[in-house]
Amino acid sequence: MDLVIAGTALVMAAPVMIVVALLIRITAGGPAVFSHSRIGFGGKPFDCYKFRSMVANSEEVLKAYLEANPHVCKEWEETHKIRNDPRVTLLGWMLRKSSLDELPQLFNIIRGDMSCVGPRPIVKDELIRYGDHLGEYLRTRPGLTGLWQVSGRSSMDYANRVALDSQYVRNWSIWLDIVILFRTVFAVMRFDRAA
Repeated sequence: MDLVIAGTALVMAAPVMIVVALLIRITAGGPAVFSHSRIGFGGKPFDCYKFRSMVANSEEVLKAYLEANPHVCKEWEETHKIRNDPRVTLLGWMLRKSSLDELPQLFNIIRGDMSCVGPRPIVKDELIRYGDHLGEYLRTRPGLTGLWQVSGRSSMDYANRVALDSQYVRNWSIWLDIVILFRTVFAVMRFDRAA
């Protein structure tokens, strides 16, 4: 099912992906796609692909921003996200709001690193946040979409994200995946549910 859905989506999304890649190269320079190490099935790391939505020196920009705005540190520590993130370019903001930045993860699905539906792929530093639920995360492939994404992701704290990921793994069924895939279409169309 993953291969059929991802393969079909890649063919349909190819024109959009080409345009997005060209726009990133023209407006920001550098590579259009970047990869970031994430933890996958069984704890195996893999390179997760995304369209680049941040400035090239994003780590330096983040460090300087957190030092200048200590009140934002709590938000970063709790969610690993920042509202009005200074690292994100204008085009990157639009890509995130439309979830187009995640289209290259279709290649991750075809490679077997990810599934169409599952918990969001996390970085190694986030493993500790899963606590007693880590085993549940590690026994499934991360997903391009999931229960968290269709449940108001940007307004949810990390503990609720972990709870939803755990709930998904414990209650998995093919029908749940189909429902999440359909709900994803509507969540993507609602920009307030993205990024």
